[in-house]
Amino acid sequence: MFLLTAIRRYWLPLTVIQLVAITILSLLPLPELPPLPGNDKTHHLIAYASLMLPVAFVRPRHWMLLAMGFVVWSGVIELIQPSVNRYGEWLDLVANSIGILLGYLLALLMRRLG
Repeated sequence: MFLLTAIRRYWLPLTVIQLVAITILSLLPLPELPPLPGNDKTHHLIAYASLMLPVAFVRPRHWMLLAMGFVVWSGVIELIQPSVNRYGEWLDLVANSIGILLGYLLALLMRRLG
């Protein structure tokens, strides 16, 4: 229950920090991407699920508006990436959107169980 209490208390800073981190890491020009375990699309899905989860858990009535905002933000990042020596991929946007939906569903499950 500590996790649920922490999410309730710190949902806004958690969300802002994650949004800033996702944005910086997505737009940081790199000569080549560092090797990470797993698939690139899996990383996108996890990042956006973790972004959506605290918002959907604490503000469930506003989840759709916030989710749409995150999807638009994600799309803007994909459009900007080619100008910073990165690849903008529409499949990344799909993975991000699925992650946002997954984050909402996890928050819904947590609310019902907790």
